Amino acid sequence: MKSNVSDYLELAMAVYKDACAKCIADVSDFRDLVTIRSRVKGEGLSFLTITLPTFAQDFERSLELGFIDSTSFRSFRKNGSIPAFLQGMISRIFNQETGRIYDDKVHIDTNDVPTIVESVRQICLTFKKVELACTPKRTAAAFENFITTERSFEMFTLPREDYVQFERVSSVLWGNMLRDIRVNELSPRHGPGATAERVSGNQKFRWQYWHERIEPYFPIIDNGYTMSAFGSKELDNVTFVAEEDEQPVRVTPVPKTLKGPRIIAIEPCCMQYVQQGIRNALYRIIESHPITSGHVNFRDQTVNQKLAMMSSDDGRLATIDLKDASDRVPRDLALLMFQSNPDLRDAIDACRSTRAELPDGRIIGPLKKFASMGSALCFPVESMYFYTICVVTLLKEQNLSVTHANVFEVSREVHVYGDDIVVPSTYAVAVLDHLQKYNCKVNTSKTFVNGSFRESCGVDAYKGRLVTPTYLRKSPPENRQQGSNILSWIATANLFYKRGYWATADLLYKKVERILGRLPYVHERSPALGRISYLGFQTIDRWNKKLHRFEVNAMVPSPVYRTDKLEGYAALFKSFLKLEDLKNPLVSRDASHLEHSALHGAVALTRRWLPSLF
Repeated sequence: MKSNVSDYLELAMAVYKDACAKCIADVSDFRDLVTIRSRVKGEGLSFLTITLPTFAQDFERSLELGFIDSTSFRSFRKNGSIPAFLQGMISRIFNQETGRIYDDKVHIDTNDVPTIVESVRQICLTFKKVELACTPKRTAAAFENFITTERSFEMFTLPREDYVQFERVSSVLWGNMLRDIRVNELSPRHGPGATAERVSGNQKFRWQYWHERIEPYFPIIDNGYTMSAFGSKELDNVTFVAEEDEQPVRVTPVPKTLKGPRIIAIEPCCMQYVQQGIRNALYRIIESHPITSGHVNFRDQTVNQKLAMMSSDDGRLATIDLKDASDRVPRDLALLMFQSNPDLRDAIDACRSTRAELPDGRIIGPLKKFASMGSALCFPVESMYFYTICVVTLLKEQNLSVTHANVFEVSREVHVYGDDIVVPSTYAVAVLDHLQKYNCKVNTSKTFVNGSFRESCGVDAYKGRLVTPTYLRKSPPENRQQGSNILSWIATANLFYKRGYWATADLLYKKVERILGRLPYVHERSPALGRISYLGFQTIDRWNKKLHRFEVNAMVPSPVYRTDKLEGYAALFKSFLKLEDLKNPLVSRDASHLEHSALHGAVALTRRWLPSLF
């Protein structure tokens, strides 16, 4: 860990110098480097991963308020009304004496302000998302928050008037759209993730358990096995589990940042399997229906990103983010959105887990939330829920009755991607109030209504300019076996290079080169690992006489496979599913899929000859 701290500190210094160099004015201050070095020495990585991101959070809030208040930047000494740290940059935006943001009309360096905003955020946020194991205390706090959030449903009550309004709007929004979905025509699929039973790969197709609740909607014959399996030993070995005996979702922490882990709930195999089938149908229908197409998105973040960029310039739209979004959607209200299709509603409820098991063995249940992160239906249902609430709000604020025409009209101003929400700034406060009324918790540090800063779906913008920082995601690679870390560091280096952070990019490249040797210059579209160049440099190592092309010798990432043999009726059913999937040209072909399976998240690096010119 000590060597890692040294690597991080060296990188932080390089980022600071590059960020200062990008600004028009001379904003560098040797005292900033002294502060970074001394506080990392005293506080460790938490200064880079927690304290500096909090500084950026206060900075963003000040941009929205238009001034720096006394509660901001508490962990840093003040110089006048602004923090002494990064004062060379911040004084170009905020008046040092009053703390108020400069008026564009009188500020001579207006054109440089977005660059300074970007530079401040890059210095402070580079290490925010490094995947690090946090302390046991922070992990315990995350689990307690999970429990507290579930218990909060006991206090949640929705006034009758609001319940009726939600029901009426849901009927208009989702009624015709979802009415014709036939549950018996859905095709369940396995996802790539873990399961509560800890089975993975091909073994997911060898059914051990099938829940009685899902059998009426997804009978194991036709959904888990073909009809030919009837009477076979494989089918006889399947245990049909009564509701009271179902395995709870397995709640587990996933490394996120040093500040805290991400808490997910891993579903039993059969539940996850049928959830995927319903999810795919919802994605297809909702993303293509006139009332939600381009407004409720599951696979395209660019809509929200473009709106965030435009709104940072004209201020017309507000960007909203929610905390613990997936854990705060009430089951009853979620199912209400599917009332036009009772079979679909009941099937969704049947594949919804009702209990959760914590790592210490405690069982929580029956759960009143719809689903935690980990359920395949969590993302689409929460998106539908937030979209409905926003439409309810806009109808009420504009004093419009619940008709198809009015619902369609106001929904043109709402865009949802999970818990990233974009609504008109005029109605933002009312939307925030309604979201909280419907048990949601607004993330105030990432919600922007006023000012010129907006953030949505990974795009941060200020005055119409992109100010999204480049994040370091993985810890420094130590050897060639840490393939995912190496891939991440090269990708991050290339991102820094494209943004003009030359010294930072070179530092990252050299760290990887100490492990892999020379990194060639390659085209961005090349599968080879290497440096990129704006000047068009591409390394040429040889001329291939047989293929008549220039080639480069470079490392290439490839999946890691394990022996995972599948036989019998399970293999037959998987093969039929593969035949269906092959209709999609984007699905990869693997003739040996019954012999092995890829290790999820694992990557190997192999050296190969590849074409060097694109």
